[in-house]
Amino acid sequence: MMKKLFLCVLAATTLAACSQGTGQGNGQSGTAKTTANNSSAAVSPASAPKMKFENESHDFGKITQGDVVHYDFKFTNTGKSPLIITNATATCGCTTPEYPRDPIKPGSTGVIKVTFNSAGKKGLQDKQITVTANTSPADNMVHLIGEVTLPKQ
Repeated sequence: MMKKLFLCVLAATTLAACSQGTGQGNGQSGTAKTTANNSSAAVSPASAPKMKFENESHDFGKITQGDVVHYDFKFTNTGKSPLIITNATATCGCTTPEYPRDPIKPGSTGVIKVTFNSAGKKGLQDKQITVTANTSPADNMVHLIGEVTLPKQ
């Protein structure tokens, strides 16, 4: 009986710890991230911000292994309230997204700057960038695709 009680308490503690945002990696404290996420709960879906990307994917074509490419994913807030981006992550450490820290007003535009480093990569590449914001749904995806070829010798 004590063992079951201990396991229940351990599971509850683990779940509580996992559900708390730390805000690490984006320069925000846990409190700031929680506040930003709570602001989306106060906005009705009809008036929520919306991210409309100019292009949801970009093909950088063929590049030589070791090349670094950059692309700016431009977007507009087509919703009725300020857009607050809380995070942007990529499927691989070789791809680095940068996002605006200030709210994007309705009708205004912003840019997700993405850098892909092809060192150690070869063949077809499809890097997904997930942008988390106070939109509904919260995750917005864009793709950086292309082919990495080996250097000619």
